[in-house]
Amino acid sequence: MHYHNNMWWSSRKALQWRPPYFTWVSVLLLFIIPFAVILSGTASSSFSLFWGYRTWRTRGILSPTSLTNAALNAKQDDERFNIVKEIPHQPPSNRSSSSVHQNGSFNHQNLLQPSPAEGEEEGKNGKEELESKGGHGRNSTSEVAVKRYSKRERVEAVLAKARSAIREAARNGSMISTHHDPDYVPQGPIYHNANAFHRSYLEMEKEFKIYVYSEGEPPIFHNGPCRSIYSTEGRFIHQMEKGNLFRTKDPDEALVYFLPFSVVVMVRYLYVPGAHDMHPIGRTIADYINVISSAHPFWNRSLGLDHFMLSCHDWGPYSTTYVPNLFNNSIRVLCNANTSEGFNPRKDVSLPEINLKTGEIFGLLGGPSPSRRSILAFFAGGLHGHIRHLLLDRWKGKDEDILVYEKLPGGGPSYESMLKNSRYCLCPSGYEVASPRIVEAIYAECVPVLISDGYVPPFSDVLNWKAFSVTVEVKDIENLKTILMGISQRQYLRMHRRVKQVQRHFVINGPPKRFDLFHMIVHSIWLRRLNVRVHDR
Repeated sequence: MHYHNNMWWSSRKALQWRPPYFTWVSVLLLFIIPFAVILSGTASSSFSLFWGYRTWRTRGILSPTSLTNAALNAKQDDERFNIVKEIPHQPPSNRSSSSVHQNGSFNHQNLLQPSPAEGEEEGKNGKEELESKGGHGRNSTSEVAVKRYSKRERVEAVLAKARSAIREAARNGSMISTHHDPDYVPQGPIYHNANAFHRSYLEMEKEFKIYVYSEGEPPIFHNGPCRSIYSTEGRFIHQMEKGNLFRTKDPDEALVYFLPFSVVVMVRYLYVPGAHDMHPIGRTIADYINVISSAHPFWNRSLGLDHFMLSCHDWGPYSTTYVPNLFNNSIRVLCNANTSEGFNPRKDVSLPEINLKTGEIFGLLGGPSPSRRSILAFFAGGLHGHIRHLLLDRWKGKDEDILVYEKLPGGGPSYESMLKNSRYCLCPSGYEVASPRIVEAIYAECVPVLISDGYVPPFSDVLNWKAFSVTVEVKDIENLKTILMGISQRQYLRMHRRVKQVQRHFVINGPPKRFDLFHMIVHSIWLRRLNVRVHDR
C-alpha cells in the first residue's frame, strides 16, 4: 500500500539506513528496561482489579433474567467500581442512608437453579484481592493499605460464600443430594433441585442468625396463638422467643431481624367488632417500626429489607400497608399468599395454614394404603368465597365419586376418616386463598387438589408441587371428575408416594426437628436474605 511504503520502518528504508550500535543500546537503557520495570510493578494490582470485576459480575444466586433489570444492572456497574476502589467505610448516622442490592430477578420457581453466568466463584476474591494489593514480593513503595472490614461487610462475605456453594451445587442436575446427612438426604422429583436445596439447608444451619427485637410488651408482642387455624403464627413466635435455634443476642452478627408482633392478637385486643377499618392495628405496627428504628440502626440501614414479620391472619397483608417499607421491602411471611393482593414471591414467603384444634398433631399423620381408599375425591366446608360456591353448586350431592359437603352429616364418618379414605382431597380457597385443607391432605397422605386464583403454595421455591399435587383452574371445576379420572393409576401411586415423602416438611414438632415445618419456614426466609446485599454507607 502507498501508506505502508511511506512508513519509516518499511523494509526498503530499513536497508538504506542503520542506526549506530550505541544508539540501540541507549534506547534499551533509557526506555525499554525502565518501562518493563514499571509494568512488573503494576502487574499484581492490575490483576486484582480484573479479578474483582469478574467475581463481582457473578454475584447472586440468580442472574438478571428480564429487561426490567436493565437499570439494576447499571447500578451494579457503579457498585463494582465502588468495591474496586475500596471506598472507605463510614458508620451510619442515627438516620443513616442505606445501600441495598437485590441479586437479580427472584423467581420463586427456580431460586436454587444455577446462574447462567460462568465466572470465578463468589467469595474468593476478598482474600486474594487483599493479598495482591498487599504487595507481597514487591519492592514498590506505593503499597496499598489493607482495608479493615466492618461487621456488616463480614456478614455479607459469609452470605457471598454461601451463595457460591449453593450455585455450585445447583449445577449438579442429580435428583439426589450428593451431600452426606445422617438424618435425611433430599431426593426425587418433589424438589426442583434436591442437591441445591440440601446444600442451601446445610449452609443455613451453619450460618443463619436471627435477631429478635426485645421492644414491645405481651400479649400483642412476643406472643401468639398455638392452637386454632392461626397456630403456625403463634408456634413460630413461641419458638423464636423460647428456643435457641438460629437466634442470636448480638444484632451485629444477625442476618435478619424479626418483628415479633402478632396480628391475630392485635385483632383480638385492638379491633372494634363491626368497625370498617383496621386503623388501630395499622397504627400499632407503624408505631412499633418507629420505636425499633429509633432505638437501633438496622431498619434505617436497609429500609427494612433484611427484616421480616409473620402472620397467618387474613388481615396480615393489609396491616403491613401502613408502613410502606414494610410492605414493599421487608420479607413478609404470610398464610394469605395472594399475588392479586400484593404478595410478591420475589421477597415474601408463603406460610402453611394449619388448624390445630388441640395444639397437637397426634393421630393426624398417616392413612390407609391406596388400595383401601374408596373415595375418589372429598371436600367438606362452608360457603366461604365464590370458588366454594362454584364447587358446591356443581358437585354437592350430585356424584357418588366426588363427595362434596357443606357440612358432614351427623352419625357418619368423621372428617379425618373421610380424608384418610380419599385418594384426592379438594382444597378450594375460601374468602382468602390459603386453606388448612392443603396440610390436612398431606397429613392424611391424600393427594391435594389445589383450586384457587393467585395462590403461591408454601415452599414452592424448593418444592415441585406438580410432582405431588393436582392443580385445577377455577374455570375447570365442572370438569373435575374428568380431570381426576384421567390420571392413571401409576401416576396416582407416584403422587401418593411423594405426598408421604414431602410430609416431613409440614410436620410441627416440639421442639423442632431438622427439615420440619419450622426449619422450612426459616429456610424460606434464608433464601430471601441470600438474594439481598446490605451495605453500610
